Amino acid sequence: MEATKIIIQLIGGLGLFLYGMNLMGDGLENSAGDKLKNILEKVTSNPVSAVLVGAIVTAVIQSSSATTVMVVGFVNAGLMNLTQAAGIIMGANIGTTITAQLVAFNLDAVAPIFVGVGTVIVLSAKGKKRKEFGNIILGFGILFMGMGLMSDSMKPLTNSPQFTNIIVAIGDNWILGMLAGLALTAVLQSSSATTGILIALTATGHINVGIAIPVLFGCNIGTCITAMLASIGTNKTAHKAALIHLFFNTLGAFIFIPFRGQLAGIVQYIVPGTDPESVKRQIANVHTIFNISNTILLLPLTKYLIYVVNKIIPGHDEIDKKGPKFIENRLLQTPVIAAGQVIKETIRMANIARKNLEMAVEAFKTNDNTLVEKVYENEKTINILEESITEYLIKLSKCDLSEKERSIVGATYHVINDIERIGDHAENVADLTTEKIVKNVRYSDQALKEIDNMFKYTLTSVNIAIESYETRNPKKADSIFSVEVRVDTLEREYRDNHIKRLNNGECNAYAGTLFIDLLSNFERISDHAENIAGSVIENN
Repeated sequence: MEATKIIIQLIGGLGLFLYGMNLMGDGLENSAGDKLKNILEKVTSNPVSAVLVGAIVTAVIQSSSATTVMVVGFVNAGLMNLTQAAGIIMGANIGTTITAQLVAFNLDAVAPIFVGVGTVIVLSAKGKKRKEFGNIILGFGILFMGMGLMSDSMKPLTNSPQFTNIIVAIGDNWILGMLAGLALTAVLQSSSATTGILIALTATGHINVGIAIPVLFGCNIGTCITAMLASIGTNKTAHKAALIHLFFNTLGAFIFIPFRGQLAGIVQYIVPGTDPESVKRQIANVHTIFNISNTILLLPLTKYLIYVVNKIIPGHDEIDKKGPKFIENRLLQTPVIAAGQVIKETIRMANIARKNLEMAVEAFKTNDNTLVEKVYENEKTINILEESITEYLIKLSKCDLSEKERSIVGATYHVINDIERIGDHAENVADLTTEKIVKNVRYSDQALKEIDNMFKYTLTSVNIAIESYETRNPKKADSIFSVEVRVDTLEREYRDNHIKRLNNGECNAYAGTLFIDLLSNFERISDHAENIAGSVIENN
C-alpha cells in the first residue's frame, strides 16, 4: 500500500513538474518572440557564437530536446550547416542546466503563492503579453509544487532497506548509474525531468553527489534519443546533426567518468555539507560544470566530429530547388520560430514571382523564347510553394502563437494567394510573348516606351509590397497607393493612345489586342501588390 502511494505521488509530482516546465517555457518563448528569432538568425560559422545561441535559446524554451529537434529541422531545411548545428547542440547542453539550478532551490513552500498570483493574472489578463507573463509565473509555481510532491513521495524510502540496497549498488557501479539515467531520460524524453527526480531523491538522505554524477552522465546520453527520433525521415545532413549530438554527449560522459571523484570534490568544496539541501545544490552545480567543461574540451574538436559522421553517413543531399527551403515540420514544435520561417518562405516565393515578371517582360521586348521557358519553369515552383506554404500555415494556425504572430499568419494566407496571382500574370505575359513571336508582331517606338514606363511603375509597386511585408513597415506599405493610382492612370492613358494608333493605321488589330492585354496584366499585378501592402498596414 505504501509503495502504491509513493508511485502515485511520484507520478503526480512528475506530471506537475513537466507541465510547469512546459508552461513556463512556452510563456518565455512567446514573450521573447522576435528576439528569439533574431538570436537564431544571427548564428554564424563562429562556433563560440553558436554555443551562446544554443545556451540562450534552451534557457528560454526550457528544453534542450526542443532545441536539438529545432536544429535537426533547420539542417534538414538547408538553413544551417553541421558546424553551426554542432555549436548550438553543445550550447543546448549548457542551457538545460538552468532548469537544474532552478529546481535545486527549496521553493516548494512558497510555490502555491506563485500558482495563486499566476492564476489571477492569467484569468484576468486582457492582452496576450500579460497572459504570457502570468503563464511564466504559474508554470514556475507548478514546477516547484511538482518538485515538492516528488520530494515528499521519496521520504518514506528513507527507512527502506530495499531502496538502500539499490542506491548502494548504483553507488558501487557507475555503469548501472549511467544506464539508469539513460533509460529514464529516454522514456521521459526530458533530461530535466530525470535531474528533477534525482534532486527529489535527496530527500531520502541516501543520495550524494558521487552517486548522482554517473546518472547525470546517463541523462546526457539519453536526451539524444529525442533528436535521433526527430531525424527519422530527414535528409543525410540532418541525420549527421543528430549523430553529432549523440557522439558529443556520449564522448563527454566517458571522458569525464574517470574524473567523477574530482568533479564531486569541486562541487563539495563550493557547497560543503552532506545534508539534502547541500546535495541538491551540488547536483545542480556538477551538472553545470560538467556540461560547460565538456563543451570547452570538445568544441575545438568539432571538425573531427563532423569528419567522423561524414565517414559513417557519406554523401551529400540533392537540393530540390522547386520545394520549400525554409519551412520544416519539426520547427512547429517551436511555433514562434516556425512563424518566422513561413514568412521567409513567403518572401522567397514573392521574389521568384518578381523575377518571373522581369523575365517575362524582357522576353516580350526581345522575343526571347529561352526566357519564356524559364518563366514557365519558375511558375511550377511558385505553385508548389503556394501549396506547401498553405499546408504549413494550416498546421501552424493550430499551434500556440502570440497575438501578433497569429495575425501575421492569418494575413499570410491572403498574401501567398496574391503572390501566386502575380506569378499567373507573369505567365500570361509569357503567353503573350509566344503569340507575339509566332505572329511576328512589331510595335512602334512610342508603344515600346509606354510598355517600359507602365512596367517600371508596376515593378515599383511589387518591390514596395515585398519590402514592406519583409520589414513589417506600414509607412513603406503606405507609399504603394500613389504608385497604384499612377498605374491605373497610365493604363487608361496608354489604352486610349493605342486605340488612336489603331485608328490611324499605325498597327493592326492583333497587335492592339496583345498590347491591351499586356497593360491589363500590369494593372492586375499592381492590384495584387497593393493587397499585400494593405495586409502589412492592417496587421501593424
